[in-house]
Amino acid sequence: MSDPTPWIVAEDSGAVRKHAPATLRNREAIAAELAALLPAHGTVLEVASGSGEHAAFFAERFPALTFVPSDPDAAARESIASWCAGLANVAPPLATDAAAGDWPIAAADAVLCINMVHISPWEATLGLLDGAARLLPPGGPLILYGPYRRADAPTAPSNEAFDQSLKARDPRWGLRDVAEVTAAAEARGLRFARLVEMPANNIMLLYHA
Repeated sequence: MSDPTPWIVAEDSGAVRKHAPATLRNREAIAAELAALLPAHGTVLEVASGSGEHAAFFAERFPALTFVPSDPDAAARESIASWCAGLANVAPPLATDAAAGDWPIAAADAVLCINMVHISPWEATLGLLDGAARLLPPGGPLILYGPYRRADAPTAPSNEAFDQSLKARDPRWGLRDVAEVTAAAEARGLRFARLVEMPANNIMLLYHA
């Protein structure tokens, strides 16, 4: 199979296997943190898996875990299935809209969401938090990754420009404030545990059920 071209949803070439260039830049750093945050065994639900490259990479890195990728977009689910073909510890991708109140999965030992919160309406973040609160066992982790705003740190110029470009595409999108996300999480019984500084002006947020 030939190398996939970068996946820009608005300019999708129609190829089944999509490629999100950011995954190659951030997957090692994310995996290094996940090694300490994910349970040793169990099921990891990834919400908004996109191309599926992260799911495939993490499944190979953590073979004792079962990964359940998901995405509301049919083309994304086809791409996920292609990237994860042959991996015994990856379930078929679920058709899951984070904002929906009913997800096609009853439980998960961890919930992971990478680069969705800023590229979706706020209702999707609230739905993600609701879903994590429903699915996770006591102490189970919800792990978020991406760029955020913080009251105690200036927003990098590149993230400010990114925020403006997101809002130009959809005014409901944009960088979220860590305090706002945390308040919404804690209102749903998810306890804030840790903020991890990540490369390229991203952060990882950890909450526990």
